[in-house]
Amino acid sequence: MYIECKPNIRIHNIETVAQVFYDVLKNEDEVDQQKEHFWSMGLTGKKRVIYLELVSLGTLTESLIHPREVFKSAILKSVYSLILCHNHPGEEARPSLADINVTDRLKAAGEILGIEILDHIILGEDKIYSFAKEGKLKGKIL
Repeated sequence: MYIECKPNIRIHNIETVAQVFYDVLKNEDEVDQQKEHFWSMGLTGKKRVIYLELVSLGTLTESLIHPREVFKSAILKSVYSLILCHNHPGEEARPSLADINVTDRLKAAGEILGIEILDHIILGEDKIYSFAKEGKLKGKIL
């Protein structure tokens, strides 16, 4: 799923980003809501949203993520930066070792391509986890 956005939507904080993705998830089929979703949000240099993209729809406990799929639209749309987000259905927002590894891999790929990963947010049942806020990404916190 790919959603082009009007360029007047601007990202100011982590909570706003999380709410956008919670809203997208609520519009999913009830069965799919119980699966892991991995999204990317492409931004301009002034943090205006260009698009939202569902990169991967996984299983109850995992998603398959590859830099090729994450950066494909980012390159085609000439984004300045990305915010990544995925959900943990029915669980806490604490990152797994796989979450940490994929974040590191995507950050490295972004550095090569010149597309900064501003954050990777995990949506839990009632909390969110931000890699940037926790100091796990060296980029600018929203």
